[in-house]
Amino acid sequence: MTLAFPTFTSGMVLSLSLIMAIGPQNAHVLRMGLQRQHLWLTVAVCALADIVLISLGVLGLAQLGGLSDKLLGALIGAGVLFLGVYGWQAFQRFLRPRQPVAAPAGATPQHAPPAVTQRQAILSALAFSWLNPHAWLDTAVLIGTASLAYGQGSKVFGLGAATGSLVWFLLLGAAAFWLGRRLNSLHIWRVLDGAVALMMWGTAAWLLAGLI
Repeated sequence: MTLAFPTFTSGMVLSLSLIMAIGPQNAHVLRMGLQRQHLWLTVAVCALADIVLISLGVLGLAQLGGLSDKLLGALIGAGVLFLGVYGWQAFQRFLRPRQPVAAPAGATPQHAPPAVTQRQAILSALAFSWLNPHAWLDTAVLIGTASLAYGQGSKVFGLGAATGSLVWFLLLGAAAFWLGRRLNSLHIWRVLDGAVALMMWGTAAWLLAGLI
């Protein structure tokens, strides 16, 4: 019992350190928050998807020695395609920016983004969570492998990692909600979409380079 808290904390710190970097998943949560469309549903799905990966890593992949080469190659291929397409969509938004949030009362919004259904929000969050090879490598494989060092406390370590993921997405959702109530500038959205496009294409290029 005396080792439970340090083990839990170690898992939580590792999870937070891996997930804090702004990646496709975090950028998607921010965008949904700024658009004020299904933010908390997106937060819940992303957090649950991460917890599934952590559980898979701690309970399975670590003991199996990680992902097979064929599965990893297929995952990277799917991730490159997904990141390339999403980067292109962000670049199109950069070229033709649209009003990100509702216009003031009495005004008619111009070029407002299309409404996102709950089903689309769930599928998008799952895609950003599970079609990104970094999520599998960092969340499942790395956390799962690190948990082996704690022996019988590996499940406590995994619980700490899952808690870290949940805390992060709640904080990110709160930040996105706060920003979404204050940012209504097409210039800011052009900068954001341009940065997202470069980040997505850069990640895809880095993944492709790793296959060569």
